Amino acid sequence: MSETSKIDIDDRGVATLTMTRGEMHNAFDDVMIADLTVKLKELEANEAVRVVVLAAEGKSFSAGADLNWMKRMAAYSFEENFEDAMGLGGLLETLNFLKKPTIAKVQGAAFGGGVGLVAACDMAVGSKYASFCLSEVKLGLIPAVISPYVVNAMGQRASRRYMLTAERFKADEALRFGLLHEVVGVDELDGAVESLIEAMMGNGPASVAACKDLIFAVYNRPVDETVIKDTAKRIATQRASDEGKEGLGAFLEKRKPAWVKG
Repeated sequence: MSETSKIDIDDRGVATLTMTRGEMHNAFDDVMIADLTVKLKELEANEAVRVVVLAAEGKSFSAGADLNWMKRMAAYSFEENFEDAMGLGGLLETLNFLKKPTIAKVQGAAFGGGVGLVAACDMAVGSKYASFCLSEVKLGLIPAVISPYVVNAMGQRASRRYMLTAERFKADEALRFGLLHEVVGVDELDGAVESLIEAMMGNGPASVAACKDLIFAVYNRPVDETVIKDTAKRIATQRASDEGKEGLGAFLEKRKPAWVKG
């Protein structure tokens, strides 16, 4: 498989997955989609990894679909297009449900599927020069596979406007409706990402994974007997876990828990 991305892991367990097709504005094709999916699964399986940062080389975060890939798609049958789209669906699902916290570091433009990558991360920080566009309808297409993540991140109202008009919108607008959590100057982007990382380094790794799963379990569900019992079981499980006992013990004994280094 061609390498279209690289992984760097520091001694804290912070993994940075960087898209390396900067000269192509990190436009992705089936090869890059498969590469990113494999690497994300590797990071998920690596117990030493605490946080995953999704970043990109060059001026753009991701220009969406690669032109040569789009040319090939035009000649595909329905079945081939379905399988092709399922590849992107698998990547976004893997990123969205990764059992590690994820941060999108958006230094430049994110178009089409690139917006989907941002939306599928738990947190997203952008430079003031970041911009976004859901341009599929200009090509006679629709942002179908990315839509569950984008609509969830942006909300239905903003999605109606920007998916239907294909207008380009800036970082401040993305911040306003929730696609980005923070907008900073270019020179402050690394520091803003680092602040989020530092905030999570004191948290129990297993509890972070369990908390992420909890959010998915309760979001948009009515509070009924099933939800009440499920959430009670989750906290009972966590309290009885090794990490839960260590965390409570450390708090009561006024010491750092075992997962905090130094």
